[in-house]
Amino acid sequence: MNYIVLDLEWNQCPSGKENSVAKLNFEIIEIGAYKLDSRLNVVDKFNELVKPQVYTEIHSIIGGIVKYTIDELNEKGDYFEFVIKRFLDWCGEDYIFCTWGCQDLTELQKNIRFYNLKYKFDYPLCYLDLQKLFSIKYEDGKLRRSLEFAVEYLKISKTIPFHHAIDDVYYTTEILRRMRLGELEKYYSIDLYRKPASKKEEIHIVYDTYYKYISRAFSSKEKAMLDREVKASRCYLCERENATKNMTKIANWFSDGSKTYYFLGECEKHGFIKGKIRMKKTDDDRVYAVKTLKATDMDGASQVLEKQLAIREKRRKKRLGIGE
Repeated sequence: MNYIVLDLEWNQCPSGKENSVAKLNFEIIEIGAYKLDSRLNVVDKFNELVKPQVYTEIHSIIGGIVKYTIDELNEKGDYFEFVIKRFLDWCGEDYIFCTWGCQDLTELQKNIRFYNLKYKFDYPLCYLDLQKLFSIKYEDGKLRRSLEFAVEYLKISKTIPFHHAIDDVYYTTEILRRMRLGELEKYYSIDLYRKPASKKEEIHIVYDTYYKYISRAFSSKEKAMLDREVKASRCYLCERENATKNMTKIANWFSDGSKTYYFLGECEKHGFIKGKIRMKKTDDDRVYAVKTLKATDMDGASQVLEKQLAIREKRRKKRLGIGE
């Protein structure tokens, strides 16, 4: 299997998001990629500019970062439909994408869909988010650092500028090599541009330290929370061991009033399990749930209970008109 280290540069509406073209907030203007073999040797490179067709002026902030002009893109670039065909043909068949962050693959697919092109990726689309893996290996797994921070942290020489796709790919590849993936590959990510279309397509992943579930779409978050699988709170560690232990619900799913729900339970064998459900919107204004369950300690359990008490107190004061 090959690794395709990918980076994109894109433009956006120069007069502000409110004037963006529907379903294309970001128009790709450059695709850069390295193809690595199983030993992380670079076997090929891909780099092409894309001729703008939607936003024919460069946004002032984008222009200050990527340094491309419209004239340069028009002169050296080709139309997206031709560039993407060459790129995907170049990728081949047996590969996994590697990106710095979670946005590139989503924007790539949005551009493909905007032009009504027929390319489809595997479902679910698994990839390696090297920004996340950097955090897991060197920090707390939650922080998300910039590419330049990681380059400096790993003492990689900054011999070329940042913010051209092919140059950022060079740095991303150097970071990948120094991290020595190995066990980190089991923390692969799932791109969420294409959501589960049915219950059968719903995604369940058990990582070493947590469980993740991605639901199909519902008409509202209230409807989603009525679904048995969405609100299920089984001990994922027991399921991984094919064991059956009772889990006591300490704080059943409760909301902070926005799009997030929390849970706390206690497994007879594995102790406290905390849960979080984040409701996310689809392009057609439906919602789907992303649920995580994770083993925690007494401090983690206390934080969930404190959050529940704080929410209850806030609602009580609101009912009584206190603090208004």
